[in-house]
Amino acid sequence: MSMRWGRMVSLVAVAAWTATAWWQTHKSLPPGMHTASAVCTVTAQEVSFLADISAADAYGRAVLSQGIFDEVLRVVRGAREFIVLDYQLLLGADATDRSPQRRLAAELTDALLEQRRVHPAIRVLFITDPVNERYGAAPSPQFELLRAAGVTVVRTNLDALRDPNFMYSSLWRLTLHWWGGPPGRLGILARQLNFKSNHRRVIIADDGRGALAAVVGSANPVDQQSAWSNTALRFGGGSVRTLLASELAIARFSGWHGDAAAFGPPANAASACDAVAPAEPTATQARVQVLTEGAIRRELLEQLGAAVNGDFVDFALFKLADRGVIEALLQAARRGVRVRLILDPSEDATTATPSGLPNQPLASELVSRSAGAIRVRWYRTHGERFHSALAMVYGAERLWLLGGSANFTRRSLSDYDLDADLAVGLTRDAPLAQQTLEYFNTLWSNRAALGIEYTADFASFADPSQADYWLCRLLEGAGLVAF
Repeated sequence: MSMRWGRMVSLVAVAAWTATAWWQTHKSLPPGMHTASAVCTVTAQEVSFLADISAADAYGRAVLSQGIFDEVLRVVRGAREFIVLDYQLLLGADATDRSPQRRLAAELTDALLEQRRVHPAIRVLFITDPVNERYGAAPSPQFELLRAAGVTVVRTNLDALRDPNFMYSSLWRLTLHWWGGPPGRLGILARQLNFKSNHRRVIIADDGRGALAAVVGSANPVDQQSAWSNTALRFGGGSVRTLLASELAIARFSGWHGDAAAFGPPANAASACDAVAPAEPTATQARVQVLTEGAIRRELLEQLGAAVNGDFVDFALFKLADRGVIEALLQAARRGVRVRLILDPSEDATTATPSGLPNQPLASELVSRSAGAIRVRWYRTHGERFHSALAMVYGAERLWLLGGSANFTRRSLSDYDLDADLAVGLTRDAPLAQQTLEYFNTLWSNRAALGIEYTADFASFADPSQADYWLCRLLEGAGLVAF
């Protein structure tokens, strides 16, 4: 009898685990996710490319070019009505950290506090990942200052998102999830092992002149990441409304009960775009579209699939692992599309991501399976990371540009993490197209500055190991890793 009851209990436990795993992997997405705005036509001046570039010269001295948070701070200081921010992290350096390149956390915090002081009626909403405050166990000094000044801080409700780590997360939901109160050290680790996050890096504000401005990118306001290489796009126009609505929806499902109308666009701001796609862009215009989560993947695969013999695909990425994107690159190369990839070597990996994964074995797969048609170079990091998230697909007359926070991985592109990108359609001779191509070509060819090596040959970090390749496939497919 006892053995029969034991088997029944085991069967019920397995059934509960299986059902929970299936449901939490396939449940409906919360509001604000998998968003694609209409395609909007804007003037060329309403879209700009921003980059932080870190390298070293022949003597090992740092060579830095930074512009992303300079632009973010301009957006903050130009606002008069409201500011909405969504950053995964806002972290200052502590006493044990090496001196950072910039005190980004303090710069952003001080700018927000100053706006609240000079313009007391301005409304500021800051959305962040709960890991930023250790899931409620360790309040952030920066957020405590902002809260005291009347800034609303919202920790994203990650439980509402789908579970990428379905084997572990279902057990966590059935057991540890129910423990109340701020988590201890083990509780924090237990939550982190779900491998999900609000990965967005967004700021939206009025510009003080009746229009909207937004910046989406790959950079966090984190002191110890201030020397990382990143990319971002600033833009205006009606598509900003879609991004704003998405951010307010995330705040709402995360427990925010504020008045969404108070964060509405100015009365004379650009209206939302029509559903009908506008005419092809000219040299003085661009077509922009806000994309989040799985909508990023859908549009990226469509653009890769439309590339034909003689076209080009250039990626500058922190992480590349999504199987659909990898297969699309291989198919494009077989059609005669010229593919170039600049990747972070993943050498400075955390314990949650083994060194070299995912880029080294998967880049080796791409080079091998394409018989060298896909060309790869590695960014020369010096303790920092090449954290860019940029893609270009272009021909003789047109260029399609994608930039934002999304890594090209299962978590970022398959509706698990929160991510936001901007897609831009341009003529090849448009200034923005020329700027982004110059950025990529400078890093690719090392030709911009004598004695500075931005990137290294593929052989420097190639990893043909089948063991590493299949480990990478297993870890990502099962959601058992932080990429």
